[in-house]
Amino acid sequence: MPSYNRGMITELGHFALVLAFLIAIVQAVVPMIGAWRRDARWMAVAEPAASAQFLLIAFSFAALMWAFVVSDFSLRLVVLNSHSAKPMLYKISGTWGNHEGSMLLWVLIVALFGATAAWFGDNLPPTLRARVLAVQGAIGVAFLAFILFTSNPFLRLAVPPFDGQDLNPLLQDPGLAFHPPFLYLGYVGLSMAFSFAVAALIEGRVDAAWGRWVRPWTLAAWVFLTIGIALGSWWAYYELGWGGFWFWDPVENASFMPWLLAAALLHSAIVVEKRESLKSWTILLAILAFGFSLIGTFIVRSGLLTSVHAFANDPERGVFILMIMGFFMGGALILFALRAGVMEARGVFGMVSRESALIANNVLLAVSCFVVFVGTMWPLVAEMFFDRKLSVGPPFFNMAFTPFMVVLGLILPVGAMIPWKRGQMGRAMKPLRYVFVLALAFGGLAWAMNTGRSLTGPLGAFLGAWLVMGAMVDLASRTGQSFNFSRLWRLPRADWGKTVAHAGLGVTMFGVAGLTAWQSEDIRVAQIGEQFTVGGYDLTLDEVQDVEGPNYLSTMAFITLSQDGKEIAQLRPEKRIYPVAQMPTTEAGIDYDLARDVYVVIGDAQQGGGWAVRTYIKPLTNWIWIGCALMSLGGLLSLSDRRFRVASGARKAQQAAVPAE
Repeated sequence: MPSYNRGMITELGHFALVLAFLIAIVQAVVPMIGAWRRDARWMAVAEPAASAQFLLIAFSFAALMWAFVVSDFSLRLVVLNSHSAKPMLYKISGTWGNHEGSMLLWVLIVALFGATAAWFGDNLPPTLRARVLAVQGAIGVAFLAFILFTSNPFLRLAVPPFDGQDLNPLLQDPGLAFHPPFLYLGYVGLSMAFSFAVAALIEGRVDAAWGRWVRPWTLAAWVFLTIGIALGSWWAYYELGWGGFWFWDPVENASFMPWLLAAALLHSAIVVEKRESLKSWTILLAILAFGFSLIGTFIVRSGLLTSVHAFANDPERGVFILMIMGFFMGGALILFALRAGVMEARGVFGMVSRESALIANNVLLAVSCFVVFVGTMWPLVAEMFFDRKLSVGPPFFNMAFTPFMVVLGLILPVGAMIPWKRGQMGRAMKPLRYVFVLALAFGGLAWAMNTGRSLTGPLGAFLGAWLVMGAMVDLASRTGQSFNFSRLWRLPRADWGKTVAHAGLGVTMFGVAGLTAWQSEDIRVAQIGEQFTVGGYDLTLDEVQDVEGPNYLSTMAFITLSQDGKEIAQLRPEKRIYPVAQMPTTEAGIDYDLARDVYVVIGDAQQGGGWAVRTYIKPLTNWIWIGCALMSLGGLLSLSDRRFRVASGARKAQQAAVPAE
C-alpha cells in the first residue's frame, strides 16, 4: 500500500478520536440536563451519542491496528513497539502491548459498555438510563482527554526509520496477546456498576429493581476479570521461567483487588434485589470496585511501583490519572454522603439468615482486599514517610490473606443453604453433614500422603471437597424434598451458575494448596547424555542446539522424560535472545498432566562442561486453571439466565415507584 494511503488512515483515526472526545462531552452533559429537566428530547441524545462515540473510537483503534499490521513506521508508536520481522499475531497484539495503545483499548471498552447499555437498556426508566449513559460518557471524556493530551498514539515522525525497535519480548506470547483485552473488559466493565451507582444516587432511589439491573453488568465484568487474571497467571507460570502462578506483584494485585470487590458486589446486590437491604453498602462497593480499577491503572502507568507488567513510568501521566481518580471517586463519595438518607434498608433479618451469611461473605472479601492493598502500598508509604526501603513479598500476603479465604470457604456452603430472613443453623447443616464428613476424610487422606506434615495440603483438600460437594448439595436441595432429575435440569441457569462458580472456587483452592504443599525442586549441572531422577521421573539431557526463530535466536535443550523405563514426553526448554530488543527470555519445557506438571528450565553452559538445569514436579497445577475456567463458566451461565436478560419484574417495579429528586 502506498505510504500516503497509510498516512491517510492514521490521520483519519486521529480525527475520529478527537470527534469521539467532542461527542463524549455531549453525551456527558446533555442527557444529564435532560433528566434533571424531565425533557425526553434531551435525554434521547444519550443513545445515539453513545453509539457514535463507540463507532468512532472503534474506527480509531482499527486504524492504529492497521498501522501495526502494515508496519507503518511513520507512526512513532509503531517504531517503538514493532518490527517488520515480528510474527503477525504479535504485530496485532502490539497495538495494545504499550501504554498509548492499551489506553485506546481502555476507552474503546468504556464506549462499548456505554453503547451496550444504550442498545439493550430499554427496560430502564428513561431518567436513570440517561444518567447512567451521561456518567459513562463523563468517564469517556476524562480518558479521551488523557489520551489526546498526554498519550497520543498517532504521533508522527518527520523522518521514519527503516525498521522498528520491536515489542517487549516478554509480551510476544499468545497468553499475553489475549490477557490484556480480557482484563480490560473486566476493569472497565466495573465502570457500568459505578455509573449505575452514581445515577441511582442522583435519582435518589436504590431499590430491588436497581439491584437487578446492576447485577448483570457486575457479573459480566467479574467473568472477564476472572478470565484475564487466569490468563495472566498462566502466562507467568510458563513464560517467566520460575514456575510460579502468582507472585503478589503490584500489578497482579492491581487486578486482584477489583476482582475481590466485584465478587462482594455481586453477592451484596442479591440482598438488595431480594430483600432491599444493604443498599448503602452495595452502592459503596460499586464505587470502590471501579475506584480500585482506577488505582490499578494508576499503579501500572505512573511509575510509582515497579513491575515486569508496568506499561509506563511517566510521573506526569500518573498525576493526570490521579486527578481523574480524585474527581470520580471524590465526587461519588460526596454524593454518597449527601444521599445517605434515601438508602434506608427495609428488610429485617435475624443473625442466622441468608442475609447474615452474605454480609459475612462481603466482610471477608472486602477485608482481604484491604489486606492486599496495604501490602501493595506499604513499601511506598514506608519510603515516603519513614525513609525506609521495605519489600513486602509472598510470605506476608500468604500469611495475612489466606485465613480470610479459609473462613470464606468454610461458610460458603452453609450460607447458601440458610433461608432468607430467618433460619436455623441445625436445619441448614443437616443436608451438609455427610458432605462435611467426606470432606474431612478427603483432608485426612491428603494428610496421610503429606510427608512434610504441613497443614496446607490437607486443609486445601478439605476446603476444595467441602466447597464442591456443598455446592452440589445446595443445587440438589432446590429440587424439593425428594430429589428429582427432571426438576434439576429445569432449575434456573442462575442456580446452575452459582453451583459451578462455587465449585470452581473449591477446585482452585485445592490446586493452589496442592501445588504449595507438595511441589519438589531439583537444580543441577547435567552433562549431555546424562540421566537424572526427580520425584520418581527420569530425565535425560539428549542434546543442546542453537535454533533460529522468526525474530529471535534460541538455545534449545532436548530432554527425554520417562518413568519406569517408559518414555512419556520430549521436553524442549529454551533460552531466547531477541537481537532487536537485545533482551533474553526463558521458555520452560512442560509436560502437562491432570495430576502434575513436570517443568524444566535450561540455564547457562558451565565452565567445567554441562548445562544448568532446573526441574520442578508441580502437583495439581492444572486444577488452578480448571477452577478458574469453572468460575468463569458459572458466571456465564448466570449471565444467560432469563431473569437477567428480561427484567420484566424490574419494569413493573420501576413503573410503580416515583423517583425522588
